[in-house]
Formats: sequence, C-alpha cells, structure tokens
Amino acid sequence: MILNVSGRTDIVAFYTPWFLNRLKEGFVDVRNPFYPKMVSRIYFRDVDLIVFCTKNPLPILPFLQEITIPILFQVTLTPYKKDIEPCVIDKTKIIEGIKKLSQVLGKDKVYVRYDPILLNQNYTIEYHKKAFEKLCSLLDGVVEHIIISFVDSYKNVLKNQSTMQLKTITEEEMKKIGSLFGKISQEHHIQVELCYEQIDLTKYGILNTPCVSKEQVYEMTKKKFPKWKARNCGCVEMVDIGSYNTCSHFCKYCYANYEEKRIRENQKKHDVSSTLLVGHITNKDEIKVRQK
Repeated sequence: MILNVSGRTDIVAFYTPWFLNRLKEGFVDVRNPFYPKMVSRIYFRDVDLIVFCTKNPLPILPFLQEITIPILFQVTLTPYKKDIEPCVIDKTKIIEGIKKLSQVLGKDKVYVRYDPILLNQNYTIEYHKKAFEKLCSLLDGVVEHIIISFVDSYKNVLKNQSTMQLKTITEEEMKKIGSLFGKISQEHHIQVELCYEQIDLTKYGILNTPCVSKEQVYEMTKKKFPKWKARNCGCVEMVDIGSYNTCSHFCKYCYANYEEKRIRENQKKHDVSSTLLVGHITNKDEIKVRQK
C-alpha cells in the first residue's frame, strides 16, 4: 500500500504531531469523504511507501529519520504572493527545507511542484520565466525533478476568479512556457515533467509522465502497483489519509479546500490524539481494515 500524505490537505504543514502520533501507535483511521460513516483503518505495517505532499516541509524535518518506511517527498513551491497564497510561509524557508530534505532523503526522492501555472496581469509569462530561472538556480544540484501543470477551473478557482482575474491559457502560451522552462531547466540539470495535461511539450525536453510512476515505485518497494483508477493521471494507486477543507493555506486555486468557514470548523474538531484527522470515532461508524 502507498500512502498519500496528502492531496486533500497539508498534513505536514499543519498536522505533523498528529501524524507522528498515528505512526507511533501503528495505525490511522480515514473517514470516507463521500460516505462519512465508513472508516478505513490502515496499519502502517501494511504500508510500503509514503508520498508526502506539502507546501511547508519544515515541521516534519526533525523526525524523518524516525520513519523506517520508504519516503517520496513532493514540495509545492510557486512564485505567487499573498493575493493568491495568503498563508504560505516565506519561500526562502521552503527552499531551505527542500535542501535539507535532499540531504536526508537524497535528491532523487525529492520532487518540487511548480504547480499550478496561472496567468493574469501580474503573473505573466515573463514573470514566470524569471521566477522559474531563480528557482532552478537555487535548486541546481539539490533536486532532479520539477513537476509543472496549468491551472484548472476547479470550484475554488471559479469562486475566486473576481480576485485572481485569471486569463485562459492558450495552447500557444503553454508552448511558450514549455520552451522557456525546458531551456532553463536543462541549464541547471533538472528534468521538468508535466503531469495530467493534454498538451505535448516533449519537443522542449519536458516529459509527460505520472508524478508517482509505477516504475519509480517498483524501484523503491520491489512491488508492482496498479494505476490509480480514481484518477486518469497515470499515477499508481495511493490511499489518501487526509480530509478535505482542513488546510489553512487558503490558496485561491486549491481544489481540495474551498470553504473557509468549514475549514475553521474542522480545525476546531481536530484532536492530536484522535485516530482521525477530524473528530473521533463514534459507535455509529463502521470500521474496515484496509490492506491495499
């Protein structure tokens, strides 16, 4: 089993103490977001790999060497300011965190996500070119991969359109960005990868590949895992232990957290000693042990 920690929320940034408690106790409970009374119980003895996804790796850095399960780390680092990412920590601190991750895990186990790419009057192609060039210069020799994608019209994106004033990114603009990013990344010995996008940018040296591929997972676990049926991105199947509407980054483009009032309500229900990220198990819940 592969754990995704997490695509639904930023567990590393906001809930590391809870995660470490679950790891220490040997299991974690996950409420089904569509059928809330159904709870999956996952024992860490059944976990072959943990894929951490975060905008802030700092809280878990001191504890990584305590985790004996193989780890892949994906850190999202985008060039947006407080108008788009109101609560993300200073980007220089994230860079330092990425460098420490690389030292602990190895640069082949740390992926940076420049994701999503969006355009408006402030965030232009030229702006992204300069930001990406600076990012690659800082990460030269630190990471081997940067994953990119273009913004999608999620519920939260549409809700915040009046604030963000996004313009539709044309195919020509995607190719222009691909051309610029491909050249810059090659100069800094970094491979750019495009995950879950229709456009082909391979002519610019950008690979169209899953962000967690079956080949990579086999190399780390010596086990074969199927593709994720719930998503068409080609990534291997993972089990997400997060909960929607629990992330305090409040990014305007986020697909997983779109009701700030509910986020604050869920945070009040969080108990660091609970087996669930939000709330507690009740006698109405049906718990089923998940093994794959």
